[in-house]
Amino acid sequence: MRKTLLITLLLSGFLSTAQQNINDLLAAGVNDAQRFTNDYLAPASEGLMYGMSNGWFNSAEAKPFLGFEISIIGNISPVKDEKKAFELNTDVYENLHFADGKASKQVATALGDIEGIEMYVESEVAPGVTERVDITLPTGLASENVNFVPTAFVQLSVGLFKGTEVKARFFPKVDSDDVKVGFYGFGIQHEFTQWLPGNSLFPVAISGLVGYTHLDGSYDFTNTGIVDGENQHFETNANTWVFQAIASTKLPVINFYGSLGYLTGKSNTDILGTYKVQSGPFQETIKDPFSVSKNTSGVRATLGTKLKLSVFRLNVDYTFAEFNSLNLGINFGFR
Repeated sequence: MRKTLLITLLLSGFLSTAQQNINDLLAAGVNDAQRFTNDYLAPASEGLMYGMSNGWFNSAEAKPFLGFEISIIGNISPVKDEKKAFELNTDVYENLHFADGKASKQVATALGDIEGIEMYVESEVAPGVTERVDITLPTGLASENVNFVPTAFVQLSVGLFKGTEVKARFFPKVDSDDVKVGFYGFGIQHEFTQWLPGNSLFPVAISGLVGYTHLDGSYDFTNTGIVDGENQHFETNANTWVFQAIASTKLPVINFYGSLGYLTGKSNTDILGTYKVQSGPFQETIKDPFSVSKNTSGVRATLGTKLKLSVFRLNVDYTFAEFNSLNLGINFGFR
């Protein structure tokens, strides 16, 4: 379970599958290790940011003063084939070479499943003396038959003044062994149709929403013994903003809703601590080797339906974006 949490919530396939390759990758030099890790993690980081930004709404109608709803929300983002691999071109690397002599080929991302890719680092360590280190590149989530990026959280929505509703979301703090994960977000939704004369007779509600979500986590692997050193750990954080225009029907039991919006976000992973590389031509002690980051942005559209039975509500929707997502919400509340 810890391995799955790390990959799907921190999106660090580097923490679990690539963890065994840290020494080898650093043996290629910090620049090569950073370049590979950035390309390897980029699609997974992007998938996380799209997934953690879903589920902000299930209606365009704002709740009345002190009306509230508590929601348990989960969604999965299927992984497209093009997100499972990237083209590794050794011409842009300083020291990494494919064992079969090719200049470039497709290799797995943190979401992929391409196994057995062999590379090497070779350099002259003394006049007439060369040293070579062989490297097997890591595979990703698909090798464990996981072809989606899941996210889940609890959300509270409360109505305030006319047409305005505030929201807060969180993922319960995970602090197990050497793993720490935190997740929270805040949003505000305003219903513009509240200001129309005869609004109660209008069959459709229209509103706008702005939502911010933050995730951070860390994993301490100093005691694994994979690479000699001290205080070795990863720190990952991701931040997203979504801007949505929402419309929904205003029927008593079953309603339909849709939205068009825009997402922007950034994730950052820091590899921290002291690492003593003891093989290959670049044997050295490295402190806080590098950081990798991913920026993402794009248009998104959502279509969904909601069933309301007294204080119980159930909604399901599908979001079309760079990472499509299926979202399910179980809701309890009073309007």
